[in-house]
Parts: sequence; structure tokens; C-alpha cells
Amino acid sequence: MNIVARVRAILVEPRDEWARIKAEPGTPAGLFTSYAAVLAAVPAGFQFLGNILVGRRLPFVGLYRWPVGRALGNAVVAYVLSLAAVYLFALIIRELAPSFASARDTTAALKLAVYSMTPAWVAGVLYIVPGLWALGVLASLYGLYILYLGLDAPMMGTPKDRVGSYLAVCVLVVIGLHVVINLFLKMIFAVRYGRL
Repeated sequence: MNIVARVRAILVEPRDEWARIKAEPGTPAGLFTSYAAVLAAVPAGFQFLGNILVGRRLPFVGLYRWPVGRALGNAVVAYVLSLAAVYLFALIIRELAPSFASARDTTAALKLAVYSMTPAWVAGVLYIVPGLWALGVLASLYGLYILYLGLDAPMMGTPKDRVGSYLAVCVLVVIGLHVVINLFLKMIFAVRYGRL
């Protein structure tokens, strides 16, 4: 698989690309190593660069640039948690499938989870400037649209009348995973004002 062509196709013509993705044979391991592991590194890498080169404005402190070790640790943990969250999301999609008259297919669920993350991962280049986080949120919303198209394709064999409710539950799961991961990262890598 050409990763650049796949990223372009999933972003520009997602409906057509889902038809190709559905027909492709694939394994969860192959999908993770050839696609997810590469793209999940984009936000982590650019967040690392943003934290050490650009820094962040903190109340009562001013501009704060992270020490390299702390920023690297944050990037590595964020990268690992991002991959874990995608895998967990795929497992939840699979487990929810029978509730929406859908096939309980691990590979299809993983394809949905991984490819719907593409816009958020690509928008990770914006993390170099911490103030551009809102554009990353917009990219994530586009990822939800891509997830909808994947459910409608139907990757999981979801009936048309159940796609909307399946998507709604998936959105709640994604929001929950995002909140938990961000809280976890903030607890571990909170800036200690006394050590500035």
C-alpha cells in the first residue's frame, strides 16, 4: 500500500476509497505497522517540536519551552496512547456491532478506526504551533464524517437505518477516549511552575 496515495484518497474521495478498502484483504498487524504506526507519529513529532522550539504561553508565567527530555517523554507517551486508543476504539466498534445488526468483524472495525483517524493525524502538523489546536478539532470532525461514510459503505454490514445511531455511539466513545488520554497526559506531564 502506498501510504501517501491512501492518505490523499481517504481525505479527498473517502466514499470511493471505502469501497477499495472494503475489498482489500488485510490483517490488523499489517494495518497497524504500515499505516497507523506511521501516521500516529505525525502529531507526536510535531507536538514535540512545538514544545521545545515554539513553547506555550502559560498564565502568570509567560512563554515556557519544555526541556527536551520532558517533551520527548510526552511525545512518546502520546504516540503509544494514540495507537492504544485506536485499537481500543476498534474493539469497541466490533463489540457494538451486534447491537446495530452489524457483522462482528475485527479487521473491518480496525479499518474504520484507523482510517477515520487520518484527518486528525495529518492535522498533527499544526501541533508545532500550540495555538492552532482548533484546526485540529476541525480535522477530527472531518474524521467523524469519514467514519460515517465507512459505516455507510457498509464496512460492518450495518443496515442504512442503523448507521446514524451506530455513528452516534461511536462519537461518544471517541470523545470519552480523547478526554481520558488528555487527562492522563496532563497528569503525567503537568508543568510545575516552581521548576521553571
